[in-house]
Amino acid sequence: MRTGSKELIRDINIHLILEIILREGKISRAALSKKSGLTKATVSAIVSELLEKKLVIEVGSDDTSLGRKPILLTFNASCGHVLSIDLNVDTISAMTSNLLGENCRLKQYPNTAGRDTILPLLSSIVREMTAPLPPSPWGVIGICLGIHGMVWKNEVLFTPYTSYAELPFRETLEAEFHIPVFLDNEANLSVLGEHAFYYHVPNLIGVSVHSGIGIGVIIDNTLYTGANGSAGEFGHTIIEPNGRPCPCGNLGCLEQYASERAILRQYADRLSLEKADIDAFVAACGRQDPDAFQLLDEFVQYMAVGINNLLNTFNPDIIVINSSFTTYFPEVLQSIQDRLRNRMRSYCRLVPSGLQDTSILLGAACVCIRNFLGVSHLNFPHRSQISEM
Repeated sequence: MRTGSKELIRDINIHLILEIILREGKISRAALSKKSGLTKATVSAIVSELLEKKLVIEVGSDDTSLGRKPILLTFNASCGHVLSIDLNVDTISAMTSNLLGENCRLKQYPNTAGRDTILPLLSSIVREMTAPLPPSPWGVIGICLGIHGMVWKNEVLFTPYTSYAELPFRETLEAEFHIPVFLDNEANLSVLGEHAFYYHVPNLIGVSVHSGIGIGVIIDNTLYTGANGSAGEFGHTIIEPNGRPCPCGNLGCLEQYASERAILRQYADRLSLEKADIDAFVAACGRQDPDAFQLLDEFVQYMAVGINNLLNTFNPDIIVINSSFTTYFPEVLQSIQDRLRNRMRSYCRLVPSGLQDTSILLGAACVCIRNFLGVSHLNFPHRSQISEM
């Protein structure tokens, strides 16, 4: 039987104690010993180390009528900062937070950067976002970029609507700022955010509808990415054989019919406009524009087909839809539910995003926090409050 060194066992125990403190919010040393199964002496030694590292702080006493009141411990969320960046096609959203995803500051930038200018732009955004942060024991503990495309081992493999594939994002930013940098697919980050901050269920699928359509898959509280990171490319499942061409090389992909980008492009084409944004589409629906209504109905139709396939394949506890269409038109969610023809739909809740535009950013924060603390997953008791800069 393979055994670990004392240092390895101690690291495992430290991470276990941290996970319990994060999950419970406030907890005594005695309760930590009971929940972890570790001796009181081991817990006391670990807590002393965490206090010395400023990762944990004491926050008063528990309310008990029996004997001496035990001192409560909590995670020191202000011991460091996180920077999350959502690198979308037309915009870049950046957010700083503490290590519980709180005290968030959000700023959005237009994105017109090409392959040669995106890295300098990101560097300037990092400098601007981190400059006003207050001093902390650990400083900025991580930067995470949400990529609208395929990512594997912190490398961008494919981006259908930008020219950012194979650029050295991680190497460039780490060399300049000396901060760990992580990259992941935006749908993966979105479902991590929903799972950590809003929907605490073991099996969860997040459907992210933006310029494309992706899904993040949580199975038994663990993100599933596939053999090389391409799991979740839901938008490139074919629903119309010999249909519309897609940048991925196939014909008839779902995101050519039901993504926000596709719906708005079709609406602009029908009105002979160069471009239409979501605000114009929402206003058109408010005027009961028949073209807008028809396209919204097509979104419902195609999403119902796709979600029916997800139910058959995964049978999750919850499917979360994160889309401007379901945000502006809440009734659309029920319309999709009504069109499902799968008997398994009774075993799955179809729900709106609890985080909406911040799900990717909060999921990115989770990636940095988990890496820094060495914990396997995070469940926070409440969602963050976000304020724009």
